[in-house]
Amino acid sequence: MLTISSGNIRINVRDDGPKDGRTLVFANSLGTDMRVFDALLPLLPQGLRLVRFDKRGHGLSDAPPHPYAMEDLVGDAENVCAALGLSDITFVGLSIGGLIGQGLAARRPDLVKALVLMDTAAKIGTPEMWQTRIETALGPGIGPMADVVLQRWFTGDFRENSPEFPAWRNMLVRTPAEGYAGCCAAISGADYTETTRALSLPVLALVGDQDGSTPPDLVRRTAELCNGEFHVIAGAGHLPCVEQPAETARLIADFLKRTG
Repeated sequence: MLTISSGNIRINVRDDGPKDGRTLVFANSLGTDMRVFDALLPLLPQGLRLVRFDKRGHGLSDAPPHPYAMEDLVGDAENVCAALGLSDITFVGLSIGGLIGQGLAARRPDLVKALVLMDTAAKIGTPEMWQTRIETALGPGIGPMADVVLQRWFTGDFRENSPEFPAWRNMLVRTPAEGYAGCCAAISGADYTETTRALSLPVLALVGDQDGSTPPDLVRRTAELCNGEFHVIAGAGHLPCVEQPAETARLIADFLKRTG
């Protein structure tokens, strides 16, 4: 187990693969931890260095009191990269992880050389929506809103037929309330429209065709901001790396070939 200091908190990190391989850094979505990429990673090309971290408030990372700013989360990612001595990374961000990736690419163009934006956007939702989520998480808890969230995350077929589905519900409802609320506040305050429009690095944008959190048209508009490639993954909701890992891996592998 590896933890890295980021200011006054500790971030849980996993670093797999050869240290001299092309480096991919993964950032997870709201209400999940780094295990959201477990099915995807074995399907990627051999020889890659695969770095994952639990963003603050999630998984085994510290969960300081809310609210968080997106700059805090971007800073955590930057500190992980610095502690591991990473360079020329391809950043793969899912949902809020994609916001982190956009922020890091804008702040550190010397560090991020390519960007995979998965089921995300330059701006997600409204402050009113996120405030409702914050109040629920800190009041009744995540449990009462879990079923609605999971309907956005997964297709009906996965919810009804996958033996893994209960574990994903458990992951969501066991997320620390302070961490969930803190990241909701960070998303609420984030608008990377102009900085993402200014990006000049290669970008691949992916989205599940049944994503109820960041629908395909929203992701497509973000790809268009930065002249990125855009692909819709059939048979997937908000987490295509879980529901359709083979197709997600194929698209990322093709992107890696074209970008270096």
